[in-house]
Amino acid sequence: MPNMNDIDQLLPKEIRLLIRKGKWDSPTAGLAMGYAQANLVILPERYAFDFLLFCQRNPKPCPLLEVLEQGNFRTEFLSRDADIRTDIPRYNIYRIGKLETTVKEIKSLWKSDFVTFLLGCSFSFEEALLRANVPVRHIEEKKNVPMFISSIPCKPSGVFYGPMVVTMRPIP
Repeated sequence: MPNMNDIDQLLPKEIRLLIRKGKWDSPTAGLAMGYAQANLVILPERYAFDFLLFCQRNPKPCPLLEVLEQGNFRTEFLSRDADIRTDIPRYNIYRIGKLETTVKEIKSLWKSDFVTFLLGCSFSFEEALLRANVPVRHIEEKKNVPMFISSIPCKPSGVFYGPMVVTMRPIP
């Protein structure tokens, strides 16, 4: 098992294994530098087309990296060894648009009609800031990136609508 003090030096596969084994459950900001990180959206199939269209209409807040076939929980392009039911530190479970709970794995919740969307994550560009000696406060403080609801409306699709959520990094 790798030394947890060196987790920021691990490869994505090694980080996913730690998460899967319950050894890491914090945000992944500052980890797997040089690799794309993704946000995860899992929906029943009946909402999948509307969400896909929402992502296409709103590529800045929802940059689509990969869509998994209905029922599939293994990525095909981003990482062939990832199990999206176990390899995320924390899963926020929403029901009817409201946060219901946060859990560490979703194997027991998995349904065969789920469609998974992997969206680009702002953590992916933080390495460029750090290489330029720009401090990234939330990484230094081992916290998640600050997120804010903006006044910029997204283009709706079906049941999906609302303002754009943005991240902010204070720069000294």
